[in-house]
Amino acid sequence: MTDLGKTDTTDTRWQTEDIRARNLSIRWWTIANGVKVLALVLLDTAMLYLSWSIADRLGTPTAGVHIADAMILVVAVGIGTLTASGFYGSDDKLHRFSKLFKTLALAQVIELIAAFFYQPGIWVSRSVFIIALILNFLFIGSARMIFDSIEVEIRKRNPVFKQSIVLMGNQNDIEQVRKLLKRSQRFKIDSIVDLSIWDVQSQLDEILSQIRSRKVSEVFICSPQLIDNQIILFWNLKSAGIHLRMVPTELQLPQRSAETKMIEEIPTIRFKSLPIFGFNFWLKRILDLLAALAILLVLSPVLLTIAFLVKQTSPGPIFYRQYRVGLKGHRFQVWKFRTMVENASELQKALEAQNEVKGGVLFKIKADPRITKIGKFLRDYSLDELPQLINVLQGQMSLVGPRPLPIRDYELSIQNAAEFSRDRFLRYEVLPGITGLWQVKGRATVESDEIFYWDMVYILQWSLALDLKILFQTVKVVLLKEGSC
Repeated sequence: MTDLGKTDTTDTRWQTEDIRARNLSIRWWTIANGVKVLALVLLDTAMLYLSWSIADRLGTPTAGVHIADAMILVVAVGIGTLTASGFYGSDDKLHRFSKLFKTLALAQVIELIAAFFYQPGIWVSRSVFIIALILNFLFIGSARMIFDSIEVEIRKRNPVFKQSIVLMGNQNDIEQVRKLLKRSQRFKIDSIVDLSIWDVQSQLDEILSQIRSRKVSEVFICSPQLIDNQIILFWNLKSAGIHLRMVPTELQLPQRSAETKMIEEIPTIRFKSLPIFGFNFWLKRILDLLAALAILLVLSPVLLTIAFLVKQTSPGPIFYRQYRVGLKGHRFQVWKFRTMVENASELQKALEAQNEVKGGVLFKIKADPRITKIGKFLRDYSLDELPQLINVLQGQMSLVGPRPLPIRDYELSIQNAAEFSRDRFLRYEVLPGITGLWQVKGRATVESDEIFYWDMVYILQWSLALDLKILFQTVKVVLLKEGSC
């Protein structure tokens, strides 16, 4: 990373590239982006073909009509509709489930209208149409979710696939943005422009010259209040094929999806309402119940085997029940397979000095001497958490949500209201979960601030797609033993 300091450059009045130049706006569209879009198109094409082929076999056949005869048109309409809806854009929201379902439904409506005018009354049966819509959604949504996870892993391991950017602002704001970008794994900071050593008003051309000399796709403005002539900056960057992004670090904006709306000539930012309320809460609850019952039935032989091993390898009960703090601060007993010796709670007081969590709000020791041999195996693969499916059935927990804190951790966290930020109480406005965003994003971290950060991101950005993604990633991190839940 380079700090763009003052350098002598030729002071010319017109440094902006000619807007008629053929190579404008190509710099950010790298080969990697082109390959990504091509891969997505091929993936969606395969999923559309597969789902329609299966629907044709499962649904009620129509005499003389075969989907294969019109497959090219069906796939073309599907891909065209996805393209028009922005599903091959440059952002990370590749599996926006609600929008994806609407887009695929629109594609089938277009196909239905086209078929009516081409061959009225003899296209496909209603059962084929409905099955195809469901399979289109499931196949494309699942494939894109897997694709997104693979892309994140590739970017994490190969910085060359990250977007190169420049940060512009004062040091404090730049540092805030740097921390945010570190979590996203999407961008690579090529250089910074410290506005404390530049006179933006008189040296803007020189700053722009420095930025244009770097091979970057975007400039992040971390201190917008320090730049008076933002329009000139925007025009100069866009004419060089570089995008401009404002990061309002001084404003405490909600962590919610937002869109820019114009009121007359004034741009405003509109945030969507919080999601886990009303209908969404009950939809999440129904899915929790169905999934918990299914998992208990499928894994019942595994659960019985674990119960037998726990009982045979160490004295004490099979299950460990501990009071935790859940929805609205209500206390409940969480179910877990016992992984520690019987008097573990009494031994914890002697181990407090070894707590690895900064600030002591949570208690966590990687090599905890109280853990039994079978308990270590259960913890490595998070099998000790499976009995919490009972808590899900009882309505005390959800499959996905912030982890419920033990009474000791909760009481320590609220002893000093100044240190315990009030917004953290939002984690008690939703059902706690067996797994959560922290478990898949930073399970090995021992900083309580980082844990609470991911809890807040989950609460404010919740969607069914996010729940499914977390469940999918939980399986991966558990199998690879990345930290422990």
